[in-house]
Amino acid sequence: MSVVRWDDVDRARGRIEGIAHRTPIETSTTVDSLCGGSVTFKCENFQKTGSFKIRGAANAVSLLTDAERARGVCAASSGNYAQALAFAASRVGVEARIVMPENANPSKIAATKGYGAEIVFCEPGHAGRTGATARIRRETGAVLVHSHDDPAVIAGQGTAVCELIEDVGDLDVILAPLGGGGLLSGTVVAAKHLLPNVRVLGCEPAGADDAARGLRDGKRIVDFVPDTVADGLRTPLGENTFEIIRELVDDIVVVPEAEILPAMRFVWERMKVVIEPSSAVAVAPLLRGQLDVAGLRVGVILSGGNVDLDAMRFPS
Repeated sequence: MSVVRWDDVDRARGRIEGIAHRTPIETSTTVDSLCGGSVTFKCENFQKTGSFKIRGAANAVSLLTDAERARGVCAASSGNYAQALAFAASRVGVEARIVMPENANPSKIAATKGYGAEIVFCEPGHAGRTGATARIRRETGAVLVHSHDDPAVIAGQGTAVCELIEDVGDLDVILAPLGGGGLLSGTVVAAKHLLPNVRVLGCEPAGADDAARGLRDGKRIVDFVPDTVADGLRTPLGENTFEIIRELVDDIVVVPEAEILPAMRFVWERMKVVIEPSSAVAVAPLLRGQLDVAGLRVGVILSGGNVDLDAMRFPS
């Protein structure tokens, strides 16, 4: 049985009310014409801290005891969750220490510092993250609030799809980006309760396809170095998310790296909506015919909009 159930998501909604935004939905006739379906986008790029991550972080922080709050929190994150946990902790006066890889997005590093967190850099990869996090916990006593495998975080992430379904009604297919699996896990738990017949698909970049390979082989993969432009999806599945996804998710779509930035640019130019590469991973399959959704109602969670503009070439 799943470590996260519908009741957990439902209770999380009450805890994060007034902290996380109820984000808008958008549509695009151009996207509909390209894929043949009726697509609705849940715009978590307009969320506080720029991504869906505040939902899970706020839910988890709200459940800390007074003794745990006094010890502070820690986590490892490439950026979006780092910002979210720093923000959620700062709201209630809790100290946050965040482990970030040395190659993390500079804009996300700056934002995390701006929310008041202490940053500890580590070597990219699972071993670097876990080693640095363990050291912080040992030296400071900080409470680990895992970026995607904490049940409270997973439950909080599932609140986004609840709003989507309330706003648009019945859906045939739901697409969500897949990195560590917190968003997809929370989404599938909530969506399958509200819409038992809906198909929930995880969208994963080819340069970090550990989930697709691990689920195919029946074994979680953690020892790999991702090579993807979608910097928010470089984290391997957790133990809990692996089991939830294996049990409930209908399929994993592996998106070629060459299609990610064109999909991001398409959304910027045609929809006038700023998304980051991780969000574009859930859009790309609809633009190139990778999925057959003709005649279907499709929901897409745009997970965030935190883009490193310094990496783009703007005229001086």
